[in-house]
Amino acid sequence: MNKAFNIIYYLFITVIAVIAVLLLISVFPITGNFKVLAVLSGSMEPAIHTGSIVVVKPVSEYKVGDVITFGKISRRDTPTTHRINEIKNGPTGLTYVTKGDANNAVDLREVRQNEIVGKEFLTVPYAGYIINTAKKPYGFALIIIIPALLVIFDEAKKIRDEMKKIKQAKLNESQQPKI
Repeated sequence: MNKAFNIIYYLFITVIAVIAVLLLISVFPITGNFKVLAVLSGSMEPAIHTGSIVVVKPVSEYKVGDVITFGKISRRDTPTTHRINEIKNGPTGLTYVTKGDANNAVDLREVRQNEIVGKEFLTVPYAGYIINTAKKPYGFALIIIIPALLVIFDEAKKIRDEMKKIKQAKLNESQQPKI
């Protein structure tokens, strides 16, 4: 039982730490930085599942077949993650025709180079649900309170075990004959 608890405990702490690091990295407005975004629709199924997180990074050149994220990133605006279907070179520069893998038709609007957030670097299925939960007050509290309670519980257990050892050592010492 104790071994199973330790495995779950360390696994949970590791997942929380990885999510925290990814979120911190994506928040800093560094040019060429990775961004961690949640996929909220099924337009890229089965390649990218609804509720996944996608880690994107800007690259110098995009090709047909690349999965890119484009659009504004704000509280009101959600960027889109779709595959490049065609590249056009017009008078205003390169534009990209995109399409979700699960969609029947290409997107109505072509994407300009400056609208691209980045190319898919990594996808973690269903982890987007955790990210979206963490962005809400109750989710943030759970992600802080649960690990904190686990750490407190583990430390209290260690203190209790140490106190038992000290008490047992004193008991053994008092029972030994004095010379």
